[in-house]
Amino acid sequence: MESIPDPAFPPGESPAEGPPRGRSAVGRGPDRRRESTPRLSRFAWFGGRRRSGRRAGEREGTFVDVYGAGILIVLLWVALTNVADSFFTMVHLQNGGTEANPVAALLLQTGRTGFVVIKSTLVALALLVLCLHKNFHVARVGIWTAVLAYTLLLAYHLALFVV
Repeated sequence: MESIPDPAFPPGESPAEGPPRGRSAVGRGPDRRRESTPRLSRFAWFGGRRRSGRRAGEREGTFVDVYGAGILIVLLWVALTNVADSFFTMVHLQNGGTEANPVAALLLQTGRTGFVVIKSTLVALALLVLCLHKNFHVARVGIWTAVLAYTLLLAYHLALFVV
């Protein structure tokens, strides 16, 4: 049985083999990009267009340069509950409590301002990395773990006020 040639691929190429090096699958010639787009580019702030993958099913493992309101709300929740955690930690320490987290206890040695600034900066950097990698499974797990952890921590702080 003879195969029928596919007009989208020139003779000698097949969809299974893929295009030759330096050619795109749609036959537009060599790839013009000198390098790939960086994870954090100017398009993330001004003029970006990519909200998802180009083709159906292209979500996992892709980078985008425009982020939706949903991810913004979730990350803002984590950032705000982190600030609330810092505030409630200071209140509890002033009322005779102790810090159970050894990393936070170490940060508290820098003073109140240093504690809040360093803790907030570290969490903000972690949220930035998670946001940039939002289309990767492990990042989504990290985001939702942070949401759950900080929500439970906020509930714990509020419960300490009731008791």
